[in-house]
Amino acid sequence: MIDGIFLTGTDTGVGKTLVAGLLARYLKRRDVSVVTQKWVQTGCVGVSEDIETHLKIMGVNGADVAEHIAMISPYILTYPASPHLAAERDKKTIEPSKIIKAYKALSAKFEHVVVEGAGGWLVPISRKATCADVVKEMLLPVLIVAENRLGAINHTLLTIESVRSKGLNVLGVVFNRISGDGDEHLLEDNKRIVSEITGVNVLGELAFSADMDELVNSFSGIGDKYIDLVSKK
Repeated sequence: MIDGIFLTGTDTGVGKTLVAGLLARYLKRRDVSVVTQKWVQTGCVGVSEDIETHLKIMGVNGADVAEHIAMISPYILTYPASPHLAAERDKKTIEPSKIIKAYKALSAKFEHVVVEGAGGWLVPISRKATCADVVKEMLLPVLIVAENRLGAINHTLLTIESVRSKGLNVLGVVFNRISGDGDEHLLEDNKRIVSEITGVNVLGELAFSADMDELVNSFSGIGDKYIDLVSKK
């Protein structure tokens, strides 16, 4: 079984935090020792808001991971912007070596590390490098979260192509509905055409809901496919 995954999105606000939390919850309930990680959190003071959401979904108390928090959230920046700009505003430098060291420390203590990226795949962490460059250095497999809507095909294909151009494995795609509206025929075809064109595993679709129990149930099939894939690696 691979020891970690990097979750990226086709854009910001597509549901990475929700999917990361649900994936960690799924693994935890199957007795996998799992932790989530957010390399760069912007627009935040103190504890990473996304990590707090992961923990809430997982049913884990923050005190239970307090000793690991510096590794779980290597960079917390106050300005709500792309990591490179937020770091500049906070007069900090995002060092890939610090991120890699934190990941390795967590992977030595947990069976599986679920990393949630910041924004989309090519978000910059400096004026010269992107988050994708760090993922490439670590050779992490990638799970793509795509908002299922009109336009999802192009955004998802571009993300898959970019990930593959760095020689990385796209483990799969999870489609997410962030509203209850939409043309059902179109939304169903989005999943089918992405799979047919790229050969990438579409693990499923997370239904639109404000109810956590419904979301957990909706994620169950996605989780089953995920664990089957990572167990073969």
